Amino acid sequence: MGVIAITGSASGIGAATRARLEEAGNDVIGVDLANAEVVANLATPAGRAAAIAGVLRVSSGSLDGLVVCAGVGPQVENCSLIVSVNYFGAHTLLAGLREALAAATPAAAVAVSSNSATLPGAETPMVAACLAGNETDARALAATLDSARVYGGSKLALARWVRRMAPTPEWAGAGIRLNAVAPGAVSTPLLQGGLDHPVFGPAIRNFPIPTGGFGDPDDIAAAIVFLLSDEASFCCGSVLFVDGGTDALLRPDTF
Repeated sequence: MGVIAITGSASGIGAATRARLEEAGNDVIGVDLANAEVVANLATPAGRAAAIAGVLRVSSGSLDGLVVCAGVGPQVENCSLIVSVNYFGAHTLLAGLREALAAATPAAAVAVSSNSATLPGAETPMVAACLAGNETDARALAATLDSARVYGGSKLALARWVRRMAPTPEWAGAGIRLNAVAPGAVSTPLLQGGLDHPVFGPAIRNFPIPTGGFGDPDDIAAAIVFLLSDEASFCCGSVLFVDGGTDALLRPDTF
């Protein structure tokens, strides 16, 4: 049992993860736009600062776990918003709460990426701008791209940041395991927004899922809870695909 913060805790994968963690006896600090212990908008630097301050206040500066789950989908027309929430919102919370995780070591953090990160077109200069920490440039570059590439790129940048930081002295060396999950199409409000879109809806419905049908938020929550647990004590810098086999189907020779 421990104290675990979750961004995007009010719905979808975040809510399912919260339910699993609370059922196991953990204290959860939710961060969301509403219906959470810490209400904050991760799209802005001020909102992220407020979120970090709120979590530190509620947790008394010590966290056993952190899940950065908040995000927006490719159906959002404001491409700059997508990169600000999906990458900078997640990255800033991870970095800003690292010391709280170190205070409770051993600790674990999980970022929610996406199997969209591996799709053609996700690799753009925006990804490099994200990893360089330049939100101004990343937002400007996002505005020149279609939203699907921005969504995939923001999730690609997040997965790469996890891979780069996980084995460092600041993370693994400080007793904090950092990993990521890469969900596929999961029945959440975010996915429903995509299904309702005249362009993305048909594409999502036709996306191949070898196991058949969309996933359930609890499918992803189970993977997140595993990565937070002692049972995953040797996982560090892993990106766990939980997508019904889509990535394996599309990229069978990656490994």
